[in-house]
Amino acid sequence: IARTLAESLGYRHIDTGAMYRAIGWKAKVEGIPLDDERSVADLAHRADIVLDGGAVSIDGRDVTRAIRTPEIDKAATAVARLRRVREVLVARQRKFGEAGGVVMEGRDIGTVVFPNADLKIYLDASAEERARRRAGDTAHSGGQAGQEAVAASIAARDESDTTRIISPLKVAPDAVHIDTTGMPIQQVVDTVIALVRQKTHPRSG
Repeated sequence: IARTLAESLGYRHIDTGAMYRAIGWKAKVEGIPLDDERSVADLAHRADIVLDGGAVSIDGRDVTRAIRTPEIDKAATAVARLRRVREVLVARQRKFGEAGGVVMEGRDIGTVVFPNADLKIYLDASAEERARRRAGDTAHSGGQAGQEAVAASIAARDESDTTRIISPLKVAPDAVHIDTTGMPIQQVVDTVIALVRQKTHPRSG
């Protein structure tokens, strides 16, 4: 949805979750323990992460598909709990978005990265709905047995992200909350575009 929205608006799309996934992937490749905060933060500091359209690379290696696996789901959750790693990546995310014209997706964008964003959207859906979508997402490679397992994994990640001490997942007070369960992608995109237009072309008087 964020990618489609960015294309519709002519904005840049930044998937911040892909950055945490890339760091988790690289840490595993280099044999760095995911709970070694200093080492993982050093890795994040020196890593060259490039987000280009839907492609993701780290230090010149295309990891677009490699980071979309159940194993890297867990690795990304682990490194996202590390304060020093978040400090490094949040600084980069702010740099990416400082010029505006960006649709930035992530679990702490409206509360931490850009608390003064022009428009904040909190998209939600049931774990079962998200599991169904994940099963049909060709960008996310397999490894889990069935939708129930995927739903359980998604619910576990939500629990981890909402209870972590550093930048927990929560709804910003001024965010528009949209439950997308049962909604086609285009309907969600159209809903958000209408909100963008209200912000950029408010009615006078």
